[in-house]
Amino acid sequence: MSVALIASTADRRLLDESRGTRVMTWIMAIMLFLTVLAAALGLGTLGAAALLDRQLAGRLTVQIVEPVEAKRLDQAARALAALKSTREVTRATEVTPAKLATLLRPWLGSDAADPDLPIPAMIDVDLRVVDAAAVARVRAAVRQVAPSARIDRHESWMSPVRDFMAMVSWLAGGLVLLMAAATAAVVILAARAGLETHRATIEVLHMLGSTDVQVARLFQRRIALDTLLGGLLGTALALVTVGVIGWQLRALGSDLLAGLALSTRDWIVLGCLPIAFAVLATFAARQAVLGTLGKYL
Repeated sequence: MSVALIASTADRRLLDESRGTRVMTWIMAIMLFLTVLAAALGLGTLGAAALLDRQLAGRLTVQIVEPVEAKRLDQAARALAALKSTREVTRATEVTPAKLATLLRPWLGSDAADPDLPIPAMIDVDLRVVDAAAVARVRAAVRQVAPSARIDRHESWMSPVRDFMAMVSWLAGGLVLLMAAATAAVVILAARAGLETHRATIEVLHMLGSTDVQVARLFQRRIALDTLLGGLLGTALALVTVGVIGWQLRALGSDLLAGLALSTRDWIVLGCLPIAFAVLATFAARQAVLGTLGKYL
């Protein structure tokens, strides 16, 4: 009896492998489709979280909330000069009233450009060193010349979003592991069912001198090919789905959602999933068959 990677015609006939597409192939296609979608969600969320961290790291917003316009403008000028002379600051730029009006227009409409509207003066700041001590020194330098200033770290008010992204990434990783465990369980059940179905044939093979390892190779080879074929089909459909979703996200024009785009490394990882699941199925089938043969046959 052959034990090569590709079964001979005689070996395939022994286990009825010539009956066309089996249910196992479609089960694996569904499993890999769901697994790739979950993995794509996790990888995309990780990429978006990393992009968010890079964009927000070391960024501050200084707001001058003095209600008197003359004092507000004077404190803004003093704060801007103090920031530019501070060693920890790499960039300090005052946000123009026109840009502030543009940012407020979605909420205030045409009233955002009203000169009588008391809009705080704002300064965008980038830090050279990102730590609490550097932020404290910058805050002290600004407060010394602008008592009404309020300093906000971008990381602090975006931390709930970052925490949510981390939760989604962990959830997606858990789903991938759960699908891998489910795949192994399905393979074990299929292998044991196959043993029962071909029990008489396997007993004849044993009488002819075949070993448990040779019989196990027949089953693991068949299950591995089913898993790989179904996995490739499910992965292809999932990648098309992910591509369509990514195209829709880019069309929305949102910087945050655009960060969910997958990198080249992510696409390679997704493409390797059917191979990984085929290896997992092969190992699970081998252990299931050898364990069952050792106990009952």
